[in-house]
Amino acid sequence: MSDQVVSTDRRPALADRPLIGSMDASRLEGLFKVLANDTRLRLLHALVRDGEVSVNQLAEAVELKPQAVSNQLQRLVDKGILASRRDGNRIWYRIDDQCVVGLIDLAWCLTDSNA
Repeated sequence: MSDQVVSTDRRPALADRPLIGSMDASRLEGLFKVLANDTRLRLLHALVRDGEVSVNQLAEAVELKPQAVSNQLQRLVDKGILASRRDGNRIWYRIDDQCVVGLIDLAWCLTDSNA
């Protein structure tokens, strides 16, 4: 195995994977399109910082209406990035795929180093 980091869920390191095919490249492209949204990135960062958070708390944190936040969160749930649970009238969200935390951290690192 290479010296690159392997994620905690036992996925192989990037250098150890076969050369990316068209289908996998399209899946990655779809993921990057979902993440290429300033509101969704802000919501993800709030979830990284605070753990499980309600729609109303997230709306307050990013200064948007709860319905707008809910719509953005659903896109992230559909991609398997977030999970949700209902507690009475409230819906709580949490990051379900920790790979996204590393991806955002790396992206932020890259933008910091290019500034």
